[in-house]
Amino acid sequence: MNFIIQHNLTGLLIGLLSFLIIGMFHPLVIKCEYYYGTGSRWWFLIGGIIGVTASLFVHDIFWSTLLGVLSFTCFWSIKEIKEQEERVHRGWFPRNPKRTYYWDKQK
Repeated sequence: MNFIIQHNLTGLLIGLLSFLIIGMFHPLVIKCEYYYGTGSRWWFLIGGIIGVTASLFVHDIFWSTLLGVLSFTCFWSIKEIKEQEERVHRGWFPRNPKRTYYWDKQK
C-alpha cells in the first residue's frame, strides 16, 4: 500500500477496482434474475446496507471508498433486476423455463 501512496496511484487503483466491481455486477444481475427472479432484489438491498454500514466504520479512505462503490452498485442492481426482467420479456435474454414470470400470470 505504501508503494501506491508514494507513487500517487490511489485514484487510479480506485478507478480500476470500481470498474471491475461494476463490471462483475452486470453478469451477476443477469444470473440472479434468471435463477431467482426479482426476489433477489432483497439480497442486493441487504448487501448495499451492509456495505454502507461497513464504509462508515472503516477509517482507511481507500477501503471505505471501495465499500461505498460496492454498496451503491448493489443499490443500482435493485433497479437493474427489474429492468432485466423486462429484457427477458422482450426476448433479449434467455428465459428460465422453470420459473413463472409476471406476464404469464396475466394470461
